[in-house]
Parts: sequence; structure tokens; C-alpha cells
Amino acid sequence: MAQLTGVDSMLVSFLLGIAVGALLLMWRNKFSQRNSRRIPRQWPIKVRPFVNNREKRVWAWLAKVMFDHQILVKLPVTRFTSPTNQGQAGHWYQLLNGVYCTFTICTMDGKVIGCVDVPGPRGISLSNQTLKHTLLMQCGLHYWVVDPAHLPHLTVIRKAFLGEEALPGSGSSAIEHQFNHVREHLQAAVSRQRGNKSAKFAQLDAELTSNPEVPESRLSSGWEQNSFVTPLDSRAGDL
Repeated sequence: MAQLTGVDSMLVSFLLGIAVGALLLMWRNKFSQRNSRRIPRQWPIKVRPFVNNREKRVWAWLAKVMFDHQILVKLPVTRFTSPTNQGQAGHWYQLLNGVYCTFTICTMDGKVIGCVDVPGPRGISLSNQTLKHTLLMQCGLHYWVVDPAHLPHLTVIRKAFLGEEALPGSGSSAIEHQFNHVREHLQAAVSRQRGNKSAKFAQLDAELTSNPEVPESRLSSGWEQNSFVTPLDSRAGDL
């Protein structure tokens, strides 16, 4: 009888230990969840570069060539597209939320007309280009890949994105005057090593040309599930 009592005592102690452990675990989880929801006094966050040197060069060029449009930087395609079937919106959002182009060109009233990608030192994969080109073209938008070392003539990209009416002699006198001004400005900048650029572009060119030893700015960071550090080709699943 005494032996049974001892066994019973051990069993009761064991069960009490499990109950106390479970309560402590629940308290710890609630405490951790509450702390995770608190706004920290010191954020473990720092500023990172928005664009690298290659992208800066194309950005400055686009701002001049597309002088009558807005240039948006690294905008996810889900910000200016929507599914034709809202019942599948969640599926397409999960698939496309990490897809973006380096620059998105839109009119002054916010209508997107096309996108431009700037390849890195290793270029852009064919599958990446094909997906973006197919997606954007089916939405009636233009898609170009622009190498900062071989910038196209301003008439070429304006005709591709805006049509013949965007070229000299086919639009308003104000637009044509601005077009000619930009063309002359770019030609003069090339011949005089961009000596007559505005202060901002002159400063940008100084950073790019006078400091060749400065390493490229990198966009990698500690973020996960982010289009900057999770490029299209690294995501699981066939696209």
C-alpha cells in the first residue's frame, strides 16, 4: 500500500510539473508576443542606398529625355496593374508582388506608359526579361532594357514610348522647343564632357566620373521577402 502511495505521489508530482511548465510556457509566449508588438525605442534599422551608380546614370538621362513625364523608381508592377479576375487576385499578388522594374515612366497625371530596366554587371536573365516584357506588353505598356554604357538616342526611346507625335514637327511648339533644347543640351554635354549641365546633374556626373574607385552601391540588406533582395529568378516555382 505504501508503494502504491509513493507511485501516486510521483505521478501527481509529474502531472503538476507538466501543468506548471505549460503555464510558464504560455506566459512566456504571451510576453514575447506583447514585446514583439511594442514599438522599439531604438530601431534596428539603417538607411540604405536607393539606386546604384549605373542606375543613377540612366535616371539622370531619363529625367532629361522624358522631360514631359514623371520617372518613378523601383515600383512593383502590382501598384499599377490589377487582375482581370478578382477571385484570383490573391494568387497573382503572391506571384507578382516581388516583380518590379528599375524605372516606371508615367504621364504628369499618373498614367503609366512603360518601364525601363537597368541591367547589373551580370545583366538581366532572359526569363526575367521575357516575363516582364510579356506582362507589360499584354497590358499595353512598353518595356525596355537600357545599358548605361550605351544610352540610346532620345528620339529612339521617345518614339518607342510615345509614338511619332512625340517627335519634332508633330506636336505643340512648346514641346518641340523643349525637345530641341534637350537634344542640343545632350549633344553639348557630350562634346564638352557635360560641362554645361545643371547643378544637380553636374554634381551627379562629378560623383560618377571623378571618383572611379568608389565601389558600386549595393541594394542588398537584411530584409527577407523583399523584391530588392529576392530577385525574380531566385523565387521558387515556374513562372
